[in-house]
Amino acid sequence: MREADVRAVGVDRPRSSRVAARLPRDVPARRPWAPLLWALFSAGGTIAALLYPVHLLFTSFAFPLGWLPLPGHDALLGLARHPISRVYLLILIAVPLFHWAHRFRYTLYDGLQLKHLAQPIAALCYGAAVVGTVLAAYTIWRL
Repeated sequence: MREADVRAVGVDRPRSSRVAARLPRDVPARRPWAPLLWALFSAGGTIAALLYPVHLLFTSFAFPLGWLPLPGHDALLGLARHPISRVYLLILIAVPLFHWAHRFRYTLYDGLQLKHLAQPIAALCYGAAVVGTVLAAYTIWRL
């Protein structure tokens, strides 16, 4: 790879000192996105596994079957308007969206063998997660 090509696109962090010694000194190293995306994937899976079943228990069984008294509209709206509840709701919605995006991305790569479309698939999957997060934040803010 020519020196001008390396400067134009940037490079990932070299894995060995021999590779680092061959790179021009003025080339900025890019930080990989993979650790952040894997962290969002694991956090989203944890939230989906631990918190969604509790919400389903309350909304699908406890309240409709009369195990717990049904809270009124004003009580639920007051709870949803509390700042801590808003952060909780945003995390409950947004982080599993990134879990979905990561899982769907690798399903398309490995399951359907679409590795040649790596960049568009990643952009669409994570872009959808970002759009969903922005819509959730806007909706929660408007409560």
